[in-house]
Amino acid sequence: MALTTYTAGEVLTAASLNNNFASGGLMLVKSQVIGSAVSSVNVTGAFSATYDMYKIVVAGGVGSTNQDAVLKLGSTTTGYYYSGYYATFAGTAISQIPLGANAANFGAFMTYNTNTLYANVELVNPFSSSPTTINGSIIDPTTTGRTSHFAGYLANTTSYTDFTITPNGGTITGGTIYVYGYAKA
Repeated sequence: MALTTYTAGEVLTAASLNNNFASGGLMLVKSQVIGSAVSSVNVTGAFSATYDMYKIVVAGGVGSTNQDAVLKLGSTTTGYYYSGYYATFAGTAISQIPLGANAANFGAFMTYNTNTLYANVELVNPFSSSPTTINGSIIDPTTTGRTSHFAGYLANTTSYTDFTITPNGGTITGGTIYVYGYAKA
């Protein structure tokens, strides 16, 4: 379906806007502010039958230490498979993220330090009855930081509506978690 284009001064109708959004426009599903010095954040009502694909962005806020955080869908604590790589800004080599094979969560979902929190991740099929895939990147924007990319899947056909972000150490404060839906197969 082609997207409708508009001209200056044109009246926008609900039907034309619905057509544009139904054909893949990025729609904010939920935003949630992270509390103060929290050891985990549960985001409910994030996924539904409305979309098959979701983007999760975490921005703003800080951590109490320099760590990564993990992502868990619903209450599932097994069946996560992922791999990835990272490179530090000060280094010259690319390193492997520790592999997850039937792990308890998606590791290295988000990075945080005393300057920032950051995640940019896409999930496909978290609500539908098929395996959920993940693809993401994180950036630690400090002179001693790093960039990384990871991908994987959750080996089950469970339908999820929520997820939990848990720091590997210390706590996180502030910042916002944004969940966008953007396509229906």
